[in-house]
Amino acid sequence: MSLESGRYMETIAAKLDKHSQHYDKDKSKPPKDIVFSRRYLDPNRITYEYHTGRKSSQFDTGVGKSITQGLKALAKAFNLDFVFGTAPHDFTIDQAPYPSEGSSLSLFVEDALPFALAINNSRASIPNLIIVNSGLQRFDIYAGPFTRNDQLTASPFADAFLYIPNIKLSVANKILLTLNGAGGNDRRDLLDERESADYGLGYVDKRYREWLQDMDRRHGVERRSAQNQTLGYVTTDVGLPPFPSCTRMLKSLFPQSCPGVGDDTLHAPLPYYSVPDFIASKPPAVDDNALIDLVFVDFIETRLIGILNGAQQDKVYTTTDVSPYTSVLTTEVFGIYAQAAWN
Repeated sequence: MSLESGRYMETIAAKLDKHSQHYDKDKSKPPKDIVFSRRYLDPNRITYEYHTGRKSSQFDTGVGKSITQGLKALAKAFNLDFVFGTAPHDFTIDQAPYPSEGSSLSLFVEDALPFALAINNSRASIPNLIIVNSGLQRFDIYAGPFTRNDQLTASPFADAFLYIPNIKLSVANKILLTLNGAGGNDRRDLLDERESADYGLGYVDKRYREWLQDMDRRHGVERRSAQNQTLGYVTTDVGLPPFPSCTRMLKSLFPQSCPGVGDDTLHAPLPYYSVPDFIASKPPAVDDNALIDLVFVDFIETRLIGILNGAQQDKVYTTTDVSPYTSVLTTEVFGIYAQAAWN
């Protein structure tokens, strides 16, 4: 029996076993009727106190208090509690459509990026189109104080911004379409390469979002319409895959699910909206043949140059045509924007 729950402790999985006190006569063997089950717990103190049978005054341990003090010391050392501003409402990656007022991707690429990248930039007066991969954003932004810790959580990657000057707007628009459409296998290879590296660092977003989408598809509309459950995860047990050579054995050893409902608190699934792999700022209000700066993150440099050469025949572009656009990194963008817009 294996358990998988949440990403960053949004859910705590508990494996439970129940057995009788009946042992063999020599008491050397364990009980024969052990029953395994599971429980998925919402991460809050009241839930933990209930399931551990402890009162609030008895719950904290010396080790736990020591860990808390250590985390507070780290937060102080890195100034993680610094408040950039106050977010006016929630901005989510995939619980709101993209583009929309509630989309953190819209906030990032349409508002925050154009503002942050224009600061102290000699090319700020030149029209541009900024293209980034949506996977730069890893967590939602919630209404209320937006701290340095929130900034690092929402946008953890420190990618640099590059640009190629004198690109026709019509050509720049083709590049975004190509990244998200034609050449899909190359696009997926590019993103899978990063996802594979990220997975080794503990980022599991690709798998996590596939699960969110499936959960919303199976239970979402019906449960949310009832309006009698809080939003959260709806877990479903999955048995081991039925290998052709041993299907019967697996079915006898590993049932498809444990008895009963696994969720400690019943939830309605979070709404889920698919988002494109690549997103861009709003096109500048210029003629299609006007020359603009094509701005992009260094992560997609090689692929973008290849697409650019396929989208026009005026010039064969290479990395020598690429220059740094700003010293601002992707992980700094929201903080810069919040200080100006949310105060």
